[in-house]
Amino acid sequence: MQKIFLLLLLLTSLLFANDANKSIDSLSTEEIQTLKEQERLDTINNYLADLKKLEAEISKEQVWMKSYSSYIKSLEIRESLRAITNRIEYLSKHGKSISDLDEMNSLISKKKILASQIDELREKDSAPFSKLLTPPQIEKIPAIANPFDIFTGISLIKTLNSDFNDYMRSKEELTKLISILKKEHDIYKKIALLDTEGNYKEEIEAKTKQLERFTTALETIDITSEVYKNRLEVIEIGINKEIEKQLFRLMNIGIVILIVFTIFFLLKLIVKKYITDNDRFYMANKIITFGNFSLIVLIVFFNYIENVSYLVTILGFASAGIAIAMKDWFMSILGWLVIVFGGSIHVGDRVRVDMDGIQYVGDVMDISLLRITIIEDITLTTYMHNRRAGRIIFIPNNYVFTRMIANYSHSSLKTVWDGIDVAITFESNHKKAMHLCKEIAKKYSKGYTDITRKQLNKIRNHYSLKNTNVEPRVFSLIEPNGINISTWYLTNAYATLTLRSIISTEIIDAFNKEDDITIAYPTQKLHLQEHKEQEQKEVLS
Repeated sequence: MQKIFLLLLLLTSLLFANDANKSIDSLSTEEIQTLKEQERLDTINNYLADLKKLEAEISKEQVWMKSYSSYIKSLEIRESLRAITNRIEYLSKHGKSISDLDEMNSLISKKKILASQIDELREKDSAPFSKLLTPPQIEKIPAIANPFDIFTGISLIKTLNSDFNDYMRSKEELTKLISILKKEHDIYKKIALLDTEGNYKEEIEAKTKQLERFTTALETIDITSEVYKNRLEVIEIGINKEIEKQLFRLMNIGIVILIVFTIFFLLKLIVKKYITDNDRFYMANKIITFGNFSLIVLIVFFNYIENVSYLVTILGFASAGIAIAMKDWFMSILGWLVIVFGGSIHVGDRVRVDMDGIQYVGDVMDISLLRITIIEDITLTTYMHNRRAGRIIFIPNNYVFTRMIANYSHSSLKTVWDGIDVAITFESNHKKAMHLCKEIAKKYSKGYTDITRKQLNKIRNHYSLKNTNVEPRVFSLIEPNGINISTWYLTNAYATLTLRSIISTEIIDAFNKEDDITIAYPTQKLHLQEHKEQEQKEVLS
């Protein structure tokens, strides 16, 4: 059944073929030529439709096509400029009429305009795509000389790789564009075979030149990208080696600093174990901390200074400006050295500082590199002048050179002389008053007197002491309102007001018990009786 069906199909096709041949044979020569011409035109139109599609794809590659368009435009302008220049030369030599002069002036103006256009295009005397084919410029590679430069090196590598990726992306775009241009060129070749009249000859030649220039550009970018890639690899390897070197150095410095910290920590433990005095322990701890910090700074400093002479040079140039700009800081550091190594002030000492006409008395809490910190206590100074206490006072260390700083407890001498003045009348028994004051002062200051005697004997080896009398002293002085009994005694430097209050109360009680001692105060005495007797004598006379 299938065989019969196939035979019927074969017979039918043969019949149709015979009919077609009969119809073609029946056509004239002109009709056949017309059919062929129509077929040729239809084919060309189909090719032109394909070209429009390719042109739409080509137009998407704006960067490369605009660059090529600028190059072609610059060639046209240069060609026009060359023709204008030749014409101007000819007219300048042979032009005699007014019209020739007008034409020459017009051409000169046009020449200036065309020259400015070439400058704007920036393609004069350069090959097409010169900017696109030139890889990104690699600036001077910074040296990785310290840990902070590591981040600079990593950032530079990322930037260079990003620039290279952009360059390779441009190469990919060019490769894609050339493949489209080849398709377009092949279609133009086919059109050229069908174009007997040469209507597309100029376009075919332009497209051929365009493809050649783009192909040359691709070959250039291939070679350039390979060289650029090798150069980037060399730079990246160099930067990575320097980063590795800095990391290794940083690790070594960290190990050394850790060892230094361990050593100084052990020193602090030893000091804490064997030094029981708080003041000495504080000072030893401070010195260890300062030494630890200084040693670490020196370790870091000398690890990142390749040539010590650079340091001397830098300090030589910078010393003048630094000395002026940071004068107070340097003076405070120098004052700290004087305080620490001179031993004039220690932590825990009671000091008095005169600052801007105000006196501050307190105990030293801390002596840092730049300042002394004291806490203000209730003292005779706060009672008589400030009427305020408990403040934290910060005193720059440079005050030891420019201000008055009194130490009430220097060199383990923890006592000071304090005095109480009591005025009695001229009629009072001042000798008894002096005796009572001296006895009271002896009674309440005896412990401090003994302590002071021992302390003075200790510091006699370091200082010249002429008067070492530590017993209470009482003086009687004539004042306008009576006799002033001034009692002086030794007391604790940290608690003067307490003993002063006790002794003052005892003296007042002792004077009030005596009939021949009267406490004086500002008074006035009027002799009224003598004045009346004088008036009576004048009346009688």
